[in-house]
Amino acid sequence: MNGFFHFLAGPTGRVIRTVVGLILIVAGLAWVQGAGGWVLVIVGLVPLGAGVFDQCVIAPLFGLPFAGPTLRQALAQRRQP
Repeated sequence: MNGFFHFLAGPTGRVIRTVVGLILIVAGLAWVQGAGGWVLVIVGLVPLGAGVFDQCVIAPLFGLPFAGPTLRQALAQRRQP
């Protein structure tokens, strides 16, 4: 599980979260009509904001810090013997 959080906290994970958020927002505005489209826009704001502001929203569910720098530090400490 640590490898997954290393990926999410790293630069590639941040870019992917940002891109997925943008895709959800565009899909909600351009292709999905009505309330479903607005739900996609709101859901897309979560990964977009998490990627842009270096946060990991699911890390606290596993007892890890929410903020990216703190998360990376905690993961580095777990790797050390």
